[in-house]
Amino acid sequence: MKTVFQRTPTLKNCKTHYCPGCGHGIAHRLVAEAIDELDIRGKTIGIAPVGCAVLAYDYLDVDMVEVAHGRAPAVATGMKRTNPDKIIFSYQGDGDLAAIGTAEIIHAAHRGEHITVIFINNAVFGMTGGQMAPTTIVGQKTATTPKGRNITTEGHPLKVSELIASLPGAVFVERVSVSNPAQIRKAKKAIKHAFELQLNKTAGLAFVEVLSPCPTYWRMSPVKAMEWIEDEMTKVFPLGRLKDVE
Repeated sequence: MKTVFQRTPTLKNCKTHYCPGCGHGIAHRLVAEAIDELDIRGKTIGIAPVGCAVLAYDYLDVDMVEVAHGRAPAVATGMKRTNPDKIIFSYQGDGDLAAIGTAEIIHAAHRGEHITVIFINNAVFGMTGGQMAPTTIVGQKTATTPKGRNITTEGHPLKVSELIASLPGAVFVERVSVSNPAQIRKAKKAIKHAFELQLNKTAGLAFVEVLSPCPTYWRMSPVKAMEWIEDEMTKVFPLGRLKDVE
């Protein structure tokens, strides 16, 4: 029997601009499925980042807004406070959220803003050419660390989920992966739960970090990139739920 994969109403039928093996496509679908299963499409507003996912609004059929680099949590704060009945989420990469947007995400979480944040961690700056990101792991080679990230000169990778979980305003923090089907199912469950908390008016910020492959700038095949997440990234960024007030 032939298997037919149906698109969800929220996931648009369009050509992808992402590189082969990129994890953004998987993450987009998980966000779309969560929105449709919760039946919140008509009340959801998404915020697209500056980075590889800058065109996220081309894939997700919900109201979307594009914001300046790193400022999504600040914009989401204003949107949620003026539209408390809406479901507001930001979708951000590690350069957008963990570098130029560090202050915005930390203070939004510390204030306990009632928003959902989807954080894509691929350990590298993708859109600008594969430079070292705050999340680049020690020893990882990038365009700006050709010999590998060195603790002495570049410091340690930033563990964003652990940082957010330490703040009282964050009510849910989980790190997931899209490296295999079992992990993808767990990732969808976490994303859906993050939306549910906002839908149920649970006070505070919900944060889901997604370990995602970047075969192009990791200089790997898509299959090898998935294996690298499991073999190397998860050693530095352990998967699991770090915080849940429920």
